[in-house]
Amino acid sequence: MTRAPSPWWIAGLALIVLAWSFDARLGLVAALWFGATSINVGLAQGGGSLVRWLVPAVFGIAILILWELVVRLFAVSPVILPPPSAIAARIANSLPVLWADFRQTALKGALGGYVLGCGAAVLAAIAVDRSPFLQRGLLPVGNFVAALPIVGIAPIMVMWFGFDWHSKAAVVVVMVFFPVLVNMVAGLKATEPMQRDLMATWSASYWQTLWKLRFPAAMPFLFNGLKIATTLALIGAIVAEFFGSPIVGMGFRINASIGQLQLDMIWAEIAVAAIAGSVFYGLVALIEKRVTFWHPSQRR
Repeated sequence: MTRAPSPWWIAGLALIVLAWSFDARLGLVAALWFGATSINVGLAQGGGSLVRWLVPAVFGIAILILWELVVRLFAVSPVILPPPSAIAARIANSLPVLWADFRQTALKGALGGYVLGCGAAVLAAIAVDRSPFLQRGLLPVGNFVAALPIVGIAPIMVMWFGFDWHSKAAVVVVMVFFPVLVNMVAGLKATEPMQRDLMATWSASYWQTLWKLRFPAAMPFLFNGLKIATTLALIGAIVAEFFGSPIVGMGFRINASIGQLQLDMIWAEIAVAAIAGSVFYGLVALIEKRVTFWHPSQRR
């Protein structure tokens, strides 16, 4: 007994035929996309750690191939959208420049501001936890500051701290401080009253209760804020460089390349920033997995 084709295959074949009727190039693009999606759907139904890495890898490679194919088949101007091969060539030919920009923006501005902002947020969360006045006064002000646009904060920080990486780190501190603060304050309140009463029964001091009970319980909340801050840090440092920077940095290079119509260089900087942000996020997630191994979210 033959098996009837699934609605997924019927819809995919109908889309390919429809695209081919308009233009053979569109039909080829639709066929490749449908084929890659079908492979990913089949892989996603499996299990194991290999599938977790294979599915996004296949998806990313399919996007790059389709991007290259669309640009080549439809003769898209490189001024509008360069192909991935041209971006890869630019990266290979500009490694010293890209490394200098990465070091200035990511390692100095973003990472420095991230460490300062997150560390200050943890200390401030402990102070807020001990003071009802700060609970009612600092958190509303924090929500207000967190809503301020970065394009308004960055020029002020450049005027205060100069054109070097210090002003970019200051912008990052402002951006990451309050997300981490809010998550940490919520984490410190995550323990049960019975647990706190048990610590009081054992005559534990505030700091003993904080270190042995409340701080470990707050770790999942803290890492949630830290992971959010990883994306904000790099974005903040790059945008801040648009408003004043030495002749090095990702934001400076993107801004300069716009005037020179060097779209491949802009995409090269975007690719480096995306890879750096993904690696940074992955490192924080890996540390979270080691620190909060006991939490249900880390169990399989």
